[in-house]
Amino acid sequence: MRDVPELVDGYRRFLATRYPQEAALYRSLAEAGQAPRAMVIACCDSRVDPAAIFSAGPGQLFIVRNVANLVPPFEPRGDYHGTSAALEFAVTGLEVEAIVVMGHARCGGVRAFMDGLYEQTAPRGFIDRWMSLLSAARPEALGDAAGRPIEERQQALEHASVRHSIENLRTFPFIKERLDAGRLRVRGAYFDIADGRLLALDPASGRFGPLD
Repeated sequence: MRDVPELVDGYRRFLATRYPQEAALYRSLAEAGQAPRAMVIACCDSRVDPAAIFSAGPGQLFIVRNVANLVPPFEPRGDYHGTSAALEFAVTGLEVEAIVVMGHARCGGVRAFMDGLYEQTAPRGFIDRWMSLLSAARPEALGDAAGRPIEERQQALEHASVRHSIENLRTFPFIKERLDAGRLRVRGAYFDIADGRLLALDPASGRFGPLD
């Protein structure tokens, strides 16, 4: 890893500055294990870091990042499902109290999907198959935003993808069971990279608004 100097230099800064300030916390987490109260499903976009956005320290958030912050539906016969496995571990193992699906503005994956760069009818590779999850959100988003500038249509699809990912969360039996029992909350959020605003999804109206 020595040939990636930005990582090596970053680690040295961490070891010299941050770690000494939080050494006791790291030792406690190592001995007692983690017990985060919330899980965040976010995009792997390098500009959107949930820990930074929520000012979270070590052990506070259980974070899953994937392309376009998507949640697949429950598929018990599938082979390899990283996001689904993380959901199961967070909910049944760590017993998190909340799951937040956080979309963001100017998502490259969403824009590429809109531009037709990923094959939707006959997926050719991993990214094509993964991005096909957006197909369910496409009619709702682009139907309402027809004729509008591309930026507005992209935002509409980014919003719709969060709502559909939340719907997919409810197809997991262990999530539905806890939602029905009041032991788990599922929420949506949307981060604007340009101005740092975080919008929250209103469960009643299905619309995003400023986080008070």
